[in-house]
Amino acid sequence: MERFVFFGGKGGVGKTTVSCAYAYRCADAGVRTLVVSTDPAHSVSDVFDQQFGDEPQSVAGVDGLDAMEIDPEDEMQRHLQEIREGLSEQVSAAMVSEINRQLEMSHGTPGAYEAALFDAFVTVMREESDPYDRVVFDTAPTGSTLRLLGLPEFLGDWIDRLLYKRKQSIDLFEKAAIGDMEPRRLLDGDPVIERLQRRKEFFEYAGDAMRNDAAFFLVLNPDQLSVNETGRAIEGFTDRDLRVRGLVANKLTPPPDDDEDGRGARYLRDKVETERDRLEQVREGFAPPLVAEIESRTREVRGELLSDVAAELNVETSTPNAT
Repeated sequence: MERFVFFGGKGGVGKTTVSCAYAYRCADAGVRTLVVSTDPAHSVSDVFDQQFGDEPQSVAGVDGLDAMEIDPEDEMQRHLQEIREGLSEQVSAAMVSEINRQLEMSHGTPGAYEAALFDAFVTVMREESDPYDRVVFDTAPTGSTLRLLGLPEFLGDWIDRLLYKRKQSIDLFEKAAIGDMEPRRLLDGDPVIERLQRRKEFFEYAGDAMRNDAAFFLVLNPDQLSVNETGRAIEGFTDRDLRVRGLVANKLTPPPDDDEDGRGARYLRDKVETERDRLEQVREGFAPPLVAEIESRTREVRGELLSDVAAELNVETSTPNAT
């Protein structure tokens, strides 16, 4: 299994439960594991009944497992502050106030949230993952995740165009200043070009890691809306040259005992039959296999129940370089 494992899906299907259960399963198998929440709901703390922040912290009672939660609003502010500081060093003092105004306006623009969150989880992959054999991501709902995963290729091309324009502007500026003489080599050490090059390398790493060292699983519920959303998500991953490794069916209704025949039992049998039809639709209509069918629990999944769910996940835990 790849080093980075992502669990995605429609909001409310149980991604946090499944990702935490898989992380628990990996740690229990002796694989040093970090589970990371990038979901605004921040339910990882609820699952382990322990508060986590934006730095890895040991999960109490589970050897070899750490957890962290990335706060979207904090990441947005940090992301904007980095942009503000970088630009302020490269423009005149008169432009600083205008930059601040534009950045404040950008706070609520489409894509700003995704860009900040994308930076956060790629930074975890690049800078926080060294001590771990596996990093498990509890991702945001499918639509946001796909937008994030589409950023490396899009922004890589965009940065290439910016680099070209920047180099072209320096060349034209020098020629205008000294005529047709050979321009001085001001490209070396140019702060704008250096920043663009760093961003380009960042996105190249992200694209390479997600295509070559990451496995993606989608969590779904046995209802038509969730099945339809999963089908669209699979297409979205395929369009981005990313393969969904498997599907996890969660919150399945337990069937009543054979000798039960009351109104509640009849309702449950009808519900179970409908859910079986949806699962059959998944098996026949989607290429990724079902790697788990997890029944609903009457209590919240934590503690011993988490280990029970972990045992139901037919997802490989071993890694070639496990410590």
